[in-house]
Amino acid sequence: MTSIDRRRQVRTDQVMGTVASIHLIVDRSASSEDAALPEELEVAVRACFDELHDLDRVFSTYRPDSDVSRLRAGELDLASADPRVALVHGACVEAKQATGGLFDAWHQGWFDPTGYVKGWAIETTAERALRPLLGCAGVHAVGLGVGGDMQLYTAPGSDWSWRVGIADPRRVGEVVATVEVHTGAVATSGTAERGSHIVDPRTGSPALSVASATVVADGATDADLWATTAVIAGFHDLSWITAPRVQSGLVVSPTGGLRRFARGVELTMLGCSASVPHLPPAA
Repeated sequence: MTSIDRRRQVRTDQVMGTVASIHLIVDRSASSEDAALPEELEVAVRACFDELHDLDRVFSTYRPDSDVSRLRAGELDLASADPRVALVHGACVEAKQATGGLFDAWHQGWFDPTGYVKGWAIETTAERALRPLLGCAGVHAVGLGVGGDMQLYTAPGSDWSWRVGIADPRRVGEVVATVEVHTGAVATSGTAERGSHIVDPRTGSPALSVASATVVADGATDADLWATTAVIAGFHDLSWITAPRVQSGLVVSPTGGLRRFARGVELTMLGCSASVPHLPPAA
């Protein structure tokens, strides 16, 4: 089947302070020209967005009524919070150990899972609401993106491959690389979109030596965690790239330097280049 026999259907919603988008690659016979989808697909899309809103209600650091904000304010203890908070809390303890303290959800003196929880929310929600759609007739692939981080799936036996452009942090509208993903996740972190918001817990100062770090991993949880870790580790430290489930990625410096890696090995270190490298396909 060629791409002309397929249609990409996209649904969007405002959540977590950004735009979430669900992409479905379906046979043209499985959707109409007016972008309508079979009811079972539309129900799954709505369930996915509803779950993201519910997770935002629990984990948002911007909402004073969220469980995380109430923990910080001393209005709630971990045992009384939504059970998913304890789950993420435990995972953040493990993440701190795995990253050698580069990721530290407690570096401000309270629990803040930013840098972990968005990827976890994307992966958890996509696994539950979207991945089962691969068994529906006419569905080749499904993907969920939130604020640029993505969890992507392709149906067994399909030749579909997601081609993801990695934004150039210094040139709006341009890409610095591309990556192909069959099933996996892509996450990008850095200073380009939100400024110097990532703090190095070792110094208490903003991490500034990486403009953009992109990680391709098995799931969005690991992709988000290690993209954040890459920014904190700095442009000259790629010791973390051998972490389990990390597949490939790249790190860009504020001056345009670029380091790309795959399967635990650095492939290229470039200065400011106009070329667009292509990363090896993810498994």
